[in-house]
Amino acid sequence: MILFCLFWVPLFYLLRRQFSDGGGSGVWALLFGSIFAVIQAFAGHLVNPGGFDFQRFMYGFIDLVSLPVLIPLILYFVIQLLKGFSDGFDFANFALLWLFPIGLLRALTWSPTNDPILLVVVPLLWTALAVGIPFFINLMINDFRWYKAALCVPFILFLPVLAAAVYWAFFSHQTVLGFGLLLAANIPLGLSLGFDISRK
Repeated sequence: MILFCLFWVPLFYLLRRQFSDGGGSGVWALLFGSIFAVIQAFAGHLVNPGGFDFQRFMYGFIDLVSLPVLIPLILYFVIQLLKGFSDGFDFANFALLWLFPIGLLRALTWSPTNDPILLVVVPLLWTALAVGIPFFINLMINDFRWYKAALCVPFILFLPVLAAAVYWAFFSHQTVLGFGLLLAANIPLGLSLGFDISRK
């Protein structure tokens, strides 16, 4: 499980690169991701984990699952907005590269617990968000229409909440619910990979 946490994101990135055309400012993603990982290591938990209540859900959202992916996506969106969304941008590749050092740090810090929720489920949720949210962003940006934005924005806002709910469900020992939510959270990722493969 430690090896999964360590290598899942890099291996998934390499797989996706076989089918995607975009870049992703790799050096900057790795640099900023490393800085974020170090800051997070020294800062510790932003939210007290708590028990099985809403506080645990927010801990999953902010400290574990959603915020580590949302930050690079927001940063890359601002960068591309300032540049005018030039050709070759790729939100997903930028976010995946950003997660390399975070995955390394988490694998080291979580290894004593040997917890499959942290070492397996959380990395799966990282990739689900890193690819799933850009799937809707690209649908909205490419050939922008108001009805496409009205369809995509709710999914962009809902997916991070869904990912945190997956963590909460598994932590609360609601395994069936956790697997169901995990499957739902990965649907946009599957659609994105399917479209990339079909274009190739």
